[in-house]
Order: sequence, then structure tokens, then C-alpha cells
Amino acid sequence: MSGENEPVEGGAEGAPPEQLALIRESVRRANAPRAKPRTWRGAALAKELPVARVLVDKGVLHLDRYFDYAVPEELDADAQPGVRVRVRFGAGRHRVREGRREGGGLIDGFLVERRAESDYSGPLAALAQVVSPEPVLGEELLSLARAVADRYAGSLADVLQLAVPPRSARAEQRPSPAPLPPPARPEPGPWTRYEHGPAFLESLASGGSPRAVWNALPGPYGSEELARAVAATLASGRGALVVVPDGRVAARVDAALTALLGEGRHALLTADAGPEKRYQEWLAVRRGSVRAVVGTRAAMFAPVQDLGLVALWDDGDDSHSEQHAPQPHAREVLLLRAAQDRCGFLLGGLSCTVEAAQLVESGWARPLVAGRERVRALTPLVRTVGDQDLARDEAARAARLPTLAWQAVREGLRHGPVLVQVPRRGYVPRMACAQCRVPARCRHCAGPLQGSEAGATRCEWCGKEESAWNCPECGSFRLRAQVVGARRTAEELGRAFPKVPVRTSGREHVLDTVPGTPALVVSTPGAEPVAEGGYAAALLLDGWAMLGRPDLRAGEDALRRWIGAAALVREQSAGGTVVVLADPALRPVQALVRWDPVGHAVRELAERAELGFPPVSRMAAVSGPPEVVADFLGAVDLPAGAEVLGPVPLPVTPSGRPRRPGAPPPGEHWDRALVRVPTGGGTALAGALKAAQAARMARGSAEGVRVRIDPPDIG
Repeated sequence: MSGENEPVEGGAEGAPPEQLALIRESVRRANAPRAKPRTWRGAALAKELPVARVLVDKGVLHLDRYFDYAVPEELDADAQPGVRVRVRFGAGRHRVREGRREGGGLIDGFLVERRAESDYSGPLAALAQVVSPEPVLGEELLSLARAVADRYAGSLADVLQLAVPPRSARAEQRPSPAPLPPPARPEPGPWTRYEHGPAFLESLASGGSPRAVWNALPGPYGSEELARAVAATLASGRGALVVVPDGRVAARVDAALTALLGEGRHALLTADAGPEKRYQEWLAVRRGSVRAVVGTRAAMFAPVQDLGLVALWDDGDDSHSEQHAPQPHAREVLLLRAAQDRCGFLLGGLSCTVEAAQLVESGWARPLVAGRERVRALTPLVRTVGDQDLARDEAARAARLPTLAWQAVREGLRHGPVLVQVPRRGYVPRMACAQCRVPARCRHCAGPLQGSEAGATRCEWCGKEESAWNCPECGSFRLRAQVVGARRTAEELGRAFPKVPVRTSGREHVLDTVPGTPALVVSTPGAEPVAEGGYAAALLLDGWAMLGRPDLRAGEDALRRWIGAAALVREQSAGGTVVVLADPALRPVQALVRWDPVGHAVRELAERAELGFPPVSRMAAVSGPPEVVADFLGAVDLPAGAEVLGPVPLPVTPSGRPRRPGAPPPGEHWDRALVRVPTGGGTALAGALKAAQAARMARGSAEGVRVRIDPPDIG
């Protein structure tokens, strides 16, 4: 009988000697600290091309250049252009042993070039490590990243942080599939609805490089039309890249491409896939296994080989503007790629931005539009409710929705779902008098009053609760929300139509599709789900809230959001109706009624040309503490013809509130100056600002300024 403490046959104590040695070695390796990369002291150098030119990942402007390193012979085979490396950076001239510089901190970088000799006359440090022999930075991607850095007054290292995804060792170990042969030319399909649609596809399939601004028709065919443009490019033996604003649109284009071409011909690059999966797809593109890419903003740098087409959907969407330095816009990056690779260019969307209109106006791109009769046949009836209508409407005095809107909802619910677009998510609204609509203000500090989910009314500035408010204009004691959030609107409509289900779609929970059965769908702009068979009606509430924003793009953005929602409604012949609560005399409202976003963009472009506003001019925003901005503007050598507007104080960001792009940190007081140059001076302006910023950093200035080229939110 064996005791509990006696060794068991086959246990560690009775194991064979070789097994015990293996166990001890495994434990030793697990407990041993990870060794740092070697200093390569005394090691022989590569016999050929012993110098590696490296871009270090520092991201500061005064170090935005290449540094030379010696290549140890042991790393010669793996140290090829395009691979990730680690180097020691920051060692002084005095730390030299055996003719080689040592010391400094380890830092990541990319090996850009192998050279026979260095331009640097002093001793070189050796490459510390080749992180992976997988080349990830090709010449075309490096050239594009440099062009983007120069365009936006940024550093090459910062751009490559956006262009090259983080490494996954497991993804690199998996082989990519063999590339498939080019597919057959696709049929034009829904492209026949456009005047030059079939010719555009034919040019792509024949190896041409057409450039077009495409004003898409409403309906479910946008994804299929993009897929057919990609298929036509693949048929010519070239690659294609499609960038869309969000994952929902990417999934639709992905499904359309799969239905048209089958599996394995394209890669989907979105954040939803996860880092490892996304890097695996990116490697398949880099290795040439896949020739087509569909993705969100980061896909604008996808290393598609032999690029034949770059396409961008809805360039007015905020998602296309990168928030990390140097904050490039996907449209501008794809324009650079089209020029660099001499490939086709397609800028599409339901609406039209001023930048898109300028591409057509300059003759660089051709318009791709449908005839007016076809447009009228596919769009819903648009009706407006202005301030005069609200004043005559007794129902609108006590309720948020006028009679016309109630009638449209009631009639639409008989035939299907009804979409209600609210320009604000959440619940907290600004309050106003329910009788005369004068904004309600605090008796203590004159700040705006706002409601809460608990029902209390508080001052947004001082936080004091207001329980006995009365209107100083008409004496009324009743309050009404000026702009109501999506959840509050859903509650009100739920009480008005108690037997109808109410669904909400917003930032916290975005619906992709909804059934075609009667329901009220309350959504914030950009989060509208697609209804099966289309919506029977749509309400576009509080139009003045979007049009009244103090922003140069307020009208363009409002029209884009309205058309995006109205395009989900059935055509007029099927009873589709859209009601917009906005002044019918305003230009964006008229463009919605006529369904003429191109005409609106052309007129906006003409006005901006007269005033010298972007995109006719190039503009940069310089922001920071007042004394720092003044010092920077005094030191920068601006090009001829540059005009400085300001500086002016920026609104202080309240603590606990989300920070908007270009806004100062919470609680800090910043100034902002705008620097404007005529057309053609953008490169010189970016270079001057970059040089001044680099000189400031080299001096070790404690406080820097933020430089943004062509910011979308100039006010």
C-alpha cells in the first residue's frame, strides 16, 4: 500500500533523467528575464551594403529625418528594406567603443534603405534587432506617407503610425492564399441609370483611369454600384480600394462584392475585425494575394498592388477626418494616391460637398449623375414646415410636432415604418417658453436652463435648480424643450401612438436594419437603420438646430444628413413623404425639396470663392495659450500672400464634457489664429509652419502650439 507522501511511479521524482533535464530547462527559461537586444560590440558588419537608413518612431518634427545605423553580419539576411527594426537612439558622441557608438534607449523604427556608406562622418551605432523579417513598408507606401506628412505639416513617423497596423506575430506566421486570376468583366447593372455610368465601367475594365464625382441615386443599389466598379477594375488585372465612413456601410459593400465575385477576392479592413484578423487581411493585401480592399478610414493607406481605382463614399462624413496627428482627411489622401499611382478616382455619395464640386469645376473630374426625370421618379415628396406655419398652427404651440407632421406620421404608419430624425442623442435638452419660444434662462446667472431625465430643470452654468420659472416676455409658466434628444422624442411619440412600437438608434445602440412593419424609428443623424422595403414617411425635426450651428459647413452638413435620411424613404409614386421642420426659404431646404445637392454645392463654392474661404484657398489653424500663439506667429516665416486672421479666444471646454476637435483641454484658455493663402500656396504654408514648429521643439519649448492644416471646423 502506498502512502500519500510516497513518490508515485511516473511522477517527477521517478522520471527519467532526460525528462527531468527538460523540465528543469523549461522552468529556467520561464523564470529567466527577457534579454535585451545585443549591442553587437566587436561583431563583424555586413560585407555588402553595411549601412541601414532607418526612420525612428519618434514623431517629433525636428527629428523628422532618416538616421544611419551599421548592419551586423548576423542580421544581414533579415535587415531588408521595409522591415521593422529596433535601434538605440539618443547616445552621445562620447559613448563610443571599438569604433561603434553605444548606449541610448531602445526605440522602434522602419528600415528604409541599405547603403554602401553613410553621409554621417562619425561612428555609427549598430541595429539592435530586426523585429520581423516581414517587409511591411514598401516604396509606394513610404512615398505616400511622405506626401501626406508634407501636405499636413506633420512628421513621417506619425503618418506611418496610421498607415501600418500593429504587428501580430501569429498573423505573420500564417501564409496568405494564392492570388486568384482576374474575374470577367461585370455587366453595368444599375450603372445604366446614370448618363455616363456604363462608359465609366468600360473605361475601368479596359485599363483606363477615369476620374468622376458620382451623385448617387437613392435606393438600395449604392453598394452594388461600388462593387461593380471594383469588379471592372479587377477585370483589367489591377487593384481597387474603397473607403467608406463606417462599419455598417463597409459590411454592405463587402456583401455586395461577395455576391458579385465570390469569396477570396477582396479584404475587409475595419476595426470590428480585431487587431490580429485585421493585420492578417492587411498582410494578404501587402503580399499581393488580394487585389481589392474595402474598409473604413484607416484603409486609405492600404498597400494595394498595381492600384487601378480609389473610391470614397460620402466624403462629407466626419468619420473620414483622422483625429490623430497630423489629422489627414481620407479624400485628400486618396487624391494624392490617384496622382501618385495615376489610377482612377471615384468620389461618390447621395449628397455633394463643396470640395467635390470644385473637382468638377476645375475639370479634374467629370460628373457622374442621372437625368432629372429619373431623379424625380426615385425620390420622395418633400414638404416643409417653417416658422410662419408654426405660428398659424395651434397644435404646434402646445406640442413639438405641427399638424402636418402628425398627419404624415399617422398616414405613414398605415403602410410601414416611419423614420424620425433628431439632431441630438440622449435626453438633456435646452428649455424655452412653451408659449412664445423665448429661451429660458437662469434667474441667478442668466445661464441656459436644461432638463434632465429625473424631470428637474437646472442651469447649465451654475447648476442651480429652477422650480418656479416664469417667462419674462409673456408670463407663461410652461417650459418646452428647444432641441429634444432621441430618447425623449421616443417617449413623446410612444405616448402619442401607444399601440405602435418605438425603436431608437443612436451612438450607444445603432440599428442596422428594421422590419417593414409599422413602427416609429427615432434616430440621430448618421445612425438611421435601413427599413425593409423603405420607410413610408420621415420627419426631420429641429432643422434650425443644424442650420444654426456657427460653422462654415452647417448648411452643407445639414443637407447631407437630411438627404441621407430621405433616401431611405420610398419614392413619391409609392406614397413616400418627408416632412422637414425648417425655414423653406433657406438654400439647403430648397435643395432638399428639389433634390439638388450638386446645385447647392456649386452655389456654395461660388460664394466661398468670393470670400476666399476653403477649398478655394488653403487655411491653417494655429491654436494654443495666447502668449505661445503670439510668439509662434511672430517667428514663422509665412509665404507671400499669407493672411493672418486673429488670434481670437476659443470657448473653454467644461470639465467632464467631451473635447471637440480643435478645442483646448478642459479648463484651459486658448487662442486660435487662422492663416490663409491663395490657391497653390498650400505646400509653402505647410512647409513654413512645419519648420517653425520643428525649430520650437528643437529649442525645447515647454508649451507647443497645435497646427492643423485645412481643419473641417473653422467656424
